[in-house]
Amino acid sequence: MKPREPIVCRKCRFYYITWDTRQPHGCRAMSFKSRRPPSLVVRQNSGQECLRYTPKGETDSNGT
Repeated sequence: MKPREPIVCRKCRFYYITWDTRQPHGCRAMSFKSRRPPSLVVRQNSGQECLRYTPKGETDSNGT
């Protein structure tokens, strides 16, 4: 079993950069902004990798 590459939020279709200098990273899939990249916040709080990660250019399971 090969190890998974770490999730890079900047490559995710739900990632965006906010205008808020205190919380510059955002995730549209989970509707939150953070000081750190969303994937790190998700891993810290849930202990799992982000389950909503979708590489840019791919569609979600519901076609959006």
